Amino acid sequence: MRSGLERLRERTNGYTVTPAQYVWVSYVALGALTLIVLTGAAVRLTGSGLGCPTWPKCYGNVYPPLNTHAVIEFSNRLLTGPVSIAAGAAWLAALRRRPYRRDLVWLGALLPLGVVGQAVLGGFTVRGALDYGWVMGHFALSMLILVAAVILVWRARHEPAELAERPASDRSLVLSVRGLAALGALTIFAGTAATAAGPHAGGSPGQKINRLSFDGRGTMDFVIHRHGEIAFVFGVVSLLVWWLARRRSADPALRRTLTALLVLLALQGVVGLDQYENHLPTELVWVHVGLACGVWLTVLWAACVAGRLAPRGAQVAVERAVGGPLPAGTPVKFPGN
Repeated sequence: MRSGLERLRERTNGYTVTPAQYVWVSYVALGALTLIVLTGAAVRLTGSGLGCPTWPKCYGNVYPPLNTHAVIEFSNRLLTGPVSIAAGAAWLAALRRRPYRRDLVWLGALLPLGVVGQAVLGGFTVRGALDYGWVMGHFALSMLILVAAVILVWRARHEPAELAERPASDRSLVLSVRGLAALGALTIFAGTAATAAGPHAGGSPGQKINRLSFDGRGTMDFVIHRHGEIAFVFGVVSLLVWWLARRRSADPALRRTLTALLVLLALQGVVGLDQYENHLPTELVWVHVGLACGVWLTVLWAACVAGRLAPRGAQVAVERAVGGPLPAGTPVKFPGN
């Protein structure tokens, strides 16, 4: 019996997609998924989160009333349409890509599924009157979808044979970059908690929003300082990983990516301090969110560029034979390679 995937491939048999074309499709999907994160942040920061208090309609209608908050919130909902098309195209185009690649099909399928999940979670967020738990979950899911989108772009840019032939990279460097990505995720989570406890909860003046609170008025100050401390550690570790990559003569692409990460983190630090000193002005908070997206995409890309992990036993044996650590990117031969 034929699978549903095979039947769908037959229905779309009228056209094919080249590898180069699919790379562009994957980039468009990544751009669209990043854009909706930024527009979603704008909804919250303008106090328009409950501009349409019903979902999926706005005040029971298919169009919003002519008031600023309703139009802003509903416009973000409408943007879900083009984003869904871009995400769906990443999956459908993978079905018609020639040569066919199953890995791209499964990765591409995660994008429209993620958008559907975001739409449902967005509905619960509105129905829950912007409770901080729903809002934090909404943003966290966006970051997870970006993980799938970045991996999709990376794999779309490389054929399976090319990925298989890439040498197993230096273990310490690969583990360091992967740990850096995990630390970046923790930093972003702490940032969402800081926003959840702060003045930009998404509602307009007069609307009661359930903010993150466990120490009364001291909650925001506590969370913001913890976020700042974690971000500082993230910056220091990023600098150390950059230094390690240079010392190990890592792939130039990895060194460039880590350098870009340091530049973004420096800008993020300046903006973060400025917004704290100026009591969290809306415009700076939005720039802060935008830079956070850029940092997240960059650290994910660094994890992709760093490559796969060499088996420890094989690398140790080779290092002993040559009398020192191997430069990053040196091929390590082991059974099954």
